[in-house]
Amino acid sequence: MRSIWNGAISFGLVSIPIKLVNATENHSIHFRQIHLADGGRIRYRKVCELDEEEVQGGEIGKAYEDADGTMIPITDEDLAQLPLPTAKTIEIVAFVPADQIDPLQMDAAYYLSANGVPAAKPYTLLREALKRSNKVAVAKYALRGRERLGMLRVVDDVIAMHGLLWPDEIRAPEGVAPDGDVTVRDAELDLADALMDTLGEVDMDSLHDDYREAVEELIAAKASGETVRPAESGDAGGGKVIDLIAALENSVQAAKKSRGEEGAGAEGEGDGEMADVHPIKRTSGKSAGKSSPQPTKKSTAAAKKSTAAAKKSTPKSTGAKKSTSTTKKATAKKTATKKQTSSSGGSGTTKKTASSRKRTSA
Repeated sequence: MRSIWNGAISFGLVSIPIKLVNATENHSIHFRQIHLADGGRIRYRKVCELDEEEVQGGEIGKAYEDADGTMIPITDEDLAQLPLPTAKTIEIVAFVPADQIDPLQMDAAYYLSANGVPAAKPYTLLREALKRSNKVAVAKYALRGRERLGMLRVVDDVIAMHGLLWPDEIRAPEGVAPDGDVTVRDAELDLADALMDTLGEVDMDSLHDDYREAVEELIAAKASGETVRPAESGDAGGGKVIDLIAALENSVQAAKKSRGEEGAGAEGEGDGEMADVHPIKRTSGKSAGKSSPQPTKKSTAAAKKSTAAAKKSTPKSTGAKKSTSTTKKATAKKTATKKQTSSSGGSGTTKKTASSRKRTSA
């Protein structure tokens, strides 16, 4: 890899000659501006605003524009003579835990390569010291005409340097957070945790730029004269309020299904579809628990049905009591009749027969 800067790492009294190599590369697809009428390229010409003549690169210098519009020329020789100790040196100023570096400060990344055989020993010493301490080095260096802040850490067996923005270059996040007080329920947090656990970890090497690949396919299709079909536009759903509980539950089930996990939800449930859009109804008291609003409605309806069934069963039990008492009365009458028959003997039988004949003739 081609180096973009040669210098040294200043490590106390130790100086390590190094070469600076880009650790990243840009794979973005770049487009040219063209004239739509004939396809000719649009180019920019550098023209002096005083004589309106085009100026070549060798005739162009740099200057600082003062507040009143005055141009103060600054040459490369002027900048080279500045008493800047970091002009050719990456000066380590401190060693700190990595978590003290705000990720917002992260900028470009570089590899530091030992420049020559004599640099191998001190280079390895600094690398192993960083490994054992579990710390990173904060350094200052100059590149492309300005002094910068950097962080040195170990990647495999190489010392890498991340360019850092200066602390005063980080803007405060004023007015960025949502307005008003927003309350998040424990049930929603529990489902969010479940979704995070379900999604799990990812192999960073497996991630790639889908948009760039789609643009490359588009260019190849147009170059070969093929007809490009427009992609189906999905509903972004911006500005809609959704039921967070239902959306989180569906997300968990969809994530499990995509991973092929067993028990990813009953049939017809957890198919990953977006929940119906409606405002979230808050539940009062501790009875809200961790359940979603829909099961609560079902359990309430079931309770009402069981109450109605209990009310209907009450008259039936009363009727049963009445029939039991009637049976007891009839049994008592029969017992009394038998006693009378046994006491009166045959005369009772004769009266009963005569009485029955009268009823028959009548």
